[in-house]
Amino acid sequence: MHRMAAVDAQFYWMSAKLPNDQFLLYAFDGEPTDCARATEQVCERARACPELTMRLRERGRLAYPQWVPAAVGPDRVVRHDLGDGGWGACLAAVVALADDQLDVRRMPWQLHVFTPVLGIPGVAGAGTVAVLQVAHALADGARASAMAAWLFGRAAPVPAPARASPGLLPWRALDAARAHRRLVRDTRAGLLAPGAGPRPLQPTNARPGGARSVRTLVRRRSQLPGPTVTVGVLAAVSTALSTLLGAGAESLGAEVPMAKPGEPQAHNHFGNVVVGLHPELDLDARMARIATDLTNGRRRFEHPATRAADRAFAAVPAALLRWGVAQFDPDARPTRVAGNTVVSSVHRGAADLSFGGARVVLTAGYPALSPVMGLTHGVHGIGDTVAISVHAAESAVGDVDEYLRLLDAAL
Repeated sequence: MHRMAAVDAQFYWMSAKLPNDQFLLYAFDGEPTDCARATEQVCERARACPELTMRLRERGRLAYPQWVPAAVGPDRVVRHDLGDGGWGACLAAVVALADDQLDVRRMPWQLHVFTPVLGIPGVAGAGTVAVLQVAHALADGARASAMAAWLFGRAAPVPAPARASPGLLPWRALDAARAHRRLVRDTRAGLLAPGAGPRPLQPTNARPGGARSVRTLVRRRSQLPGPTVTVGVLAAVSTALSTLLGAGAESLGAEVPMAKPGEPQAHNHFGNVVVGLHPELDLDARMARIATDLTNGRRRFEHPATRAADRAFAAVPAALLRWGVAQFDPDARPTRVAGNTVVSSVHRGAADLSFGGARVVLTAGYPALSPVMGLTHGVHGIGDTVAISVHAAESAVGDVDEYLRLLDAAL
């Protein structure tokens, strides 16, 4: 048993207002020869991993919850029957999974299996799709990917975060204040680029309403432009989104989740970097500016002020943090926002995963929508295959297939 970290507790308490389960999709070339045995193998792998054999236990309003041991039974893997068995129907079913969020006090992860599935990109016949649903309190994107990889046979264990004492808030806060003043001085001196400021709302910031849709495009790495996959996709999103929105799109920006440096002290060890999408620039200049924005964001994360702020947050008493979360009003509408969309990019390693003897062909993800974010993107690579995914609400993108055509062309 161990105490839940403050940042993970914030995700847990916030999930009552903003559902934040993650859904990691893996597609396999073929069907398991024995689905029951494949399911049991997943459970056996989970039982061998301490990070996958725990659940949350509440300890009252004045204390942080605890992670305690939990059994992994056959209910951790659910098989779903698709009506027409097609790839499109499977993606629609994945969208519907978000309506049933996990109870972390019972099970913080569950695997959903769809088989047979026809029309999976890169699969000639019937294939299998497995979707790992993970509560955000248990894992961020990188950690959840490591969990899925373990379940599907990769030898690399899921790393446990360091569990250091959070310390006392007054001293941590004083240290954070000093580090922040240094950050301000370094920024004024030109040693660090300033962070991006807020920008006007766009239609993509509409409160999610109407139908929710997910779509996925698949590319080989060599087919994507840019110095990195992330930069290349951001540049393509800039082209597609500015074309869709038309006049007034010059200020477009995207929030990009990025792992923080240093040893993780919690299950969630990331922050959001805001990059301008610069649709007014030609492609080469735009990619250069986007790459610079990402580099500047990473350098700000590497500043001692980031670690000092994280230590101070980790020392916040449970009652105070719970009260702060309770003040959040999901119905409040801001006049300006950090970004107009989200682009979450994770490389999930070599194509060495399998399920029931079927090899992995692609992996994808669909970042959650929020009250001021009706369009998000996932960029996920495994081996040489990159999946570029769109998650959109009808209120933000009226014709998701038209936007997908624009993105396909821009890529």
